[in-house]
Parts: sequence; structure tokens; C-alpha cells
Amino acid sequence: MENRLREPADFERGGKEMNVENNQEKKLSSLESLCEEYRTHNRIPNEKFDQYQVKRGLRNPDGTGVVAGLTNISNVHGYLIADEDKIPDEGRLIYRGIDLREIVEGCIRDNRFGFEEVEWLLLFGKLPSQQQLESFNHILSENRELPEYFAEDMIIKAPSANIMNKLARSVLALYSYDETPDDPSLENNMRQSVSLIARLPTIMTYAYQVKRRHYDRKSMYFHPLHPEHHTAEAILHALRPDMQFTDEEAKLLDLCMMLHAEHGGGNNSTFTSRVLSSSGTDIYSTIAASIGSLKGPKHGGANHRVMEMMKEIMAQVQNWENEDEIEAYLEKILRKEAGDGSGLIYGIGHAVYTLSDPRAVILKEKAAKLAEEKGMMPEFNLFQRVEKLAPGAFERVKGNRKVVSANVDFYSGLIYQMLGISEDLFTPMFAVSRIGGWCAHRMEEMFTGGRIIRPAYRSLTKFQPYTDLKDR
Repeated sequence: MENRLREPADFERGGKEMNVENNQEKKLSSLESLCEEYRTHNRIPNEKFDQYQVKRGLRNPDGTGVVAGLTNISNVHGYLIADEDKIPDEGRLIYRGIDLREIVEGCIRDNRFGFEEVEWLLLFGKLPSQQQLESFNHILSENRELPEYFAEDMIIKAPSANIMNKLARSVLALYSYDETPDDPSLENNMRQSVSLIARLPTIMTYAYQVKRRHYDRKSMYFHPLHPEHHTAEAILHALRPDMQFTDEEAKLLDLCMMLHAEHGGGNNSTFTSRVLSSSGTDIYSTIAASIGSLKGPKHGGANHRVMEMMKEIMAQVQNWENEDEIEAYLEKILRKEAGDGSGLIYGIGHAVYTLSDPRAVILKEKAAKLAEEKGMMPEFNLFQRVEKLAPGAFERVKGNRKVVSANVDFYSGLIYQMLGISEDLFTPMFAVSRIGGWCAHRMEEMFTGGRIIRPAYRSLTKFQPYTDLKDR
């Protein structure tokens, strides 16, 4: 490059750059100082939790959840209790007294969609008749359209790189489009619930298209809604450039949504829904908070983490059929020498399930069939080997004989990938599926709970006198 004398503008520009760097260094130094100040005065030793018998995470010493309420909506069965000991058992998920497996098998036997039927069951407590189901499908279809100019003002003009963030913000914004947002009556909550169940998939697909255009520099497209579509069909129709999908693909996505629709009152996002509802706040604040909870990688974001982990394993393990090599890498992940440094094998283990997660069992069956059709059996077989080897690696590294198995997140991301659904949508798809459960728990809490949820925290602060500013 040709040498030349620096012009005055160059000195000015260089001085500005140096000032920016210096300012950034000062800010960083100041931030580090603030964080150190916080750490110095905000430590709680681990032994204190044991001393005061604090049930961290609202968990009992044996890992079971603290009973915080009663529900008619669902039951999560993962173990038996005998002489106060946990006995591992095959997992079962019960919706309103009906085994989810039976619901799934009924829909497959009749070759029909089941998500809308599950939403009705969760909301009302009883399976719908043919007439009720047809009417409910019609109501959902009528409510999929967003309010006039909502997409332009709330989604297109304010894009977000994270779809979950946009879901939460959009749900909060719907408050302003509701003529009676704070009416606590059952009738109003039912109207709002049905509207949100219908609209959240539309918000998700719109937010994804805007994200593609603004952040990925790809084309975005908004297809017209089709009134005859079921929810899964409407999602695939909106996501695909050519609007084309097979009936088999739509029914597989529908199955995923059925499996994610509900999981008891104790999971983090549903408990969030109940906590906010117990205060009497509006449904939009409640569902936005639940979405925020589900966004966390320890909750709904886990299927995305599974796929990131598996990509790393595929890249680092030379022979995908060599179990010794796979096992050694899983042990490295557990020792925090590989993976994201968390020491977690994502998709393995669950707070309730022991021998099996029924949702994972069903998804594994479907994933095997789809992988064969898509020519992805080597990838699927690697997933199976990780599932098989992870419990042993966990026992060797952690020295813990706890029974663990694959959970729903382990195979759901693989199925979404084979359906051509972007990883950006893995957790949002969870939210779209779970919103009916959140609404059901909200109404149950509001109309049967009766008290604001307020657990206790023991204070460890010691009395100290106030010191005047000049003497500090």
C-alpha cells in the first residue's frame, strides 16, 4: 500500500477512535468494579441452605417437587413411592385423566389431527364431540388473523433476532387491542384464551419472516391464511416459500404439538402462569411472562441446545458407530472439557421421569421412520447411541446412580430439522404448543386457587447501624 502523509481528517478520525476505545475501557473497568462490589456483599454459602432446610428450586431433598397446589388438568408420572423411597417406573403423561398415548393412538387410528382436540380437553376437562370439535376448529380459524395494522406496527417495524422475545412483546401488545383486557370473569378469560391459542402461531410465523429479512438478509413472505387449515397445516403453509407440505408432515408436526401441549402445574413456565394469575393480573402479562420463562435454556430452550451439542459430537467424533469414542466424548462434556461448559448432556434426564419420558418414546418412533425416508439414518443412529451411552457416562463421571433417560427435547429438535423448521423456531414451537396448557392453568388458579402465591425467604442479614455519608 502506498505511504502518504496523514491528513488532518485522519488525525481527527484517529483521535475519535482512540477516545471511543478509552471510553469503552473505562466503562468496562467501571462495570468490573461494580460487579466486584456486588460479589463482595452478596454471597450466601451453600451450607446455609442446608442449615435452614431451604428447598432450593422448590425441590425436596430427594429431587421431587414441593407440593404447591392441586390441579385437575394433568398428571406427570415418573416413579413410584415405597417406604418413602423413589422407585423408577415407566413414564406416563395424563391429560385430564386420559393417557396421552391413548389420545395419540386414537388420532393416528382415525388419521386425523389432534392438537385442537387436546386444547379443548385441557381447557374444558372433557373430550369434545364431533360437533364441538368442528365448531372449535372454526373458532380458532376465525381468530388467527391479527388485529388491523398489528403486524406492521408491532412486528415488521420492530424486528427481533430472537423469536421468543418477539412473541412475548407481541402478546403484551395485544392488551392494547382488547376492549376489556382486565375483566377477570371466566367468560372474558375464555375468550382471551381461545384468541391467544389461535393467534400465537400467526405471530410466530410473522416474527420469523421479519427476522429472516432483517437479520439474515433473506426474503420474507406472508402467505394468506386458509380457513380450512388445522394449526399444524397453517404453520407449515406460512413457513414454506411454496406453501407446499404433505399430509404426513402436517400430522407429524401436529403430533409434536400434542406432546408439548401440557406438562403439569410444576414446570417453570406453567408455574409462572399460575403465580401471575394468582395476583389477578391480566392474561397478556401472564402469558408473556410464561413465554419469558420458556425462553430459558434450562426449560424450553433445551431442544436447541440438544442440536448444538449433537452438531459438536458429529464434528468431533470420527467414527459415529464407535461406542467407546462416543462415550469418551460424553464424559468430556460432563467434565466441562467439551460442549458449552455447562457439564450437561442436553436432552438426557428429567425432574420427574426416570425409566422413560413417554413423549420421547413416541417421538423416537416417529423420528426413526422420518430419518429413513429422509436418508438421515446415520444421524438418527448417533442420537440413539448417545441416548444409550449417556446414563453410563453420567454414573462414571458424577458417581451418581440416579436413573436417567432421554426427555422430549432429545428427539424433538431432530424431527423439526427433518421437517425443515429452522432452529430459530424450536422453542417458539414449544410456546405455540404449550399456550393452551398455560391458559387452562391460569383459569384453574384464578377460579379455584383463591390465594396469591407467596412463598417465604429467610433473611440472613445482620443488623447494622446507618452510617452518615461523610463517615463512610
